Amino acid sequence: MKRLTHDQRILGLALAAGLPGLVVAAGLLWQSPASPLFKGTLFGLILGAWLVTARLAQVRVIRPLQVVANILAGLREGHFTMRAREDEGTDVLGSVRRELNALSETLKEQRLGALEADALLKRLMEEIDVAVFAFDPGGVLRVANKAGERLVAQPIERLLGRTAVFLGLGVCLEGDTPRILDLNLAGTGSGRWELRRRTFRQGGLPLELVMLTDISRVLRSEERQVWQRLVRVLSHEINNSLAPIKSVAGTLGQLLAREPRPADYEDDLRSGLDVVAARADSLARFMASYARLAKLPPPTFGPVNIAAWVSRVVLLDQRLPVTVTAGSELTIRADGDQLDQVLINLVKNAIEASLESGGGVGVEWHDRGERVEVMIRDEGPGLASTANLFVPFYTTKPSGSGVGLVFSRQVVEAHGGHLTIANRADRRGAEARIILPKRPARDA
Repeated sequence: MKRLTHDQRILGLALAAGLPGLVVAAGLLWQSPASPLFKGTLFGLILGAWLVTARLAQVRVIRPLQVVANILAGLREGHFTMRAREDEGTDVLGSVRRELNALSETLKEQRLGALEADALLKRLMEEIDVAVFAFDPGGVLRVANKAGERLVAQPIERLLGRTAVFLGLGVCLEGDTPRILDLNLAGTGSGRWELRRRTFRQGGLPLELVMLTDISRVLRSEERQVWQRLVRVLSHEINNSLAPIKSVAGTLGQLLAREPRPADYEDDLRSGLDVVAARADSLARFMASYARLAKLPPPTFGPVNIAAWVSRVVLLDQRLPVTVTAGSELTIRADGDQLDQVLINLVKNAIEASLESGGGVGVEWHDRGERVEVMIRDEGPGLASTANLFVPFYTTKPSGSGVGLVFSRQVVEAHGGHLTIANRADRRGAEARIILPKRPARDA
């Protein structure tokens, strides 16, 4: 039986099922007194019926299996229009047909979704202004998009199969990411690129996905805007000092040219020179503030106890008592001197705001897992606008330099943190939030 096919085994079982009846019929006919011709004819009819019935049983079993096999073959080939005929019966064969049709519909929907997703991915790969390459473990290019073609100035047909070193992209497969690279490529010339790299699998083969974003144009645009703002601020401040100096110099020149000179001309001369000196001092302070902002050194990391840091700084300004709400005991790695100056600036601003309205100032901190959050809250008049808070040299104070908040944000960001200032939600006043990592990224 093991050597027989499934069809043959079904036929054999059907014949075996009817064989006892055939034997009994033959025995009865043999004992019958009928003529031999009649007995032979009747036995032939019985034998024929036995064979035909066995064959019909075989077809009845095999035919549904053939239908199922044909539909499964169609599904394997991607043809989802074939369906098995369903009926109202509740037998096993009806259940098989219904489940097979449900499977076909599910696979059709999944295939359609996969095709739509693949088409969308290909369209995005073609339209995005990011060069995308995929290299195999040997550094051979397997996938590239239109931006990648433009980057190396070669069509995709010539790119595929080339090594990263041949294409000038060997450095992209080395080192940590994300990072900024200076590349000199055939399609775009020299420029600065942000490199990101990820690993994925395609067809069981591990591939290294390299993404290059051109940041040169963005940097040039941002640099141009920064220079424009800086020139406007410098021009404004310098003109504010030069205008009175020029006016006073002209007045003094006219005074010295008068004959006879007035009796109090020396007092006028001294007063004018005092104005010139005051404006020169103001301009010198402004340039010193700019130099301080532009020459911020990198932080020198060391242990900083949050409680000691806050307690030390809040005592430096005695104009208003500061309420400290102690959090958990925390020690982070940071530049204590730079953080002192940050907290001094923020507490000083909070005290000056609260003095206007007679409110109070509070400082508290919280442990946020890998980070610590320090909050400085005041009960002053609040912020009329937050648009210019971090614009260099912008200030609403008569004696302000406009660099305190910019300096503070630079220090916090140099530590890998964030500084935000906004109006309080619970009451009138403002709230500054310093979010710092407990350890710098290079030590994490």
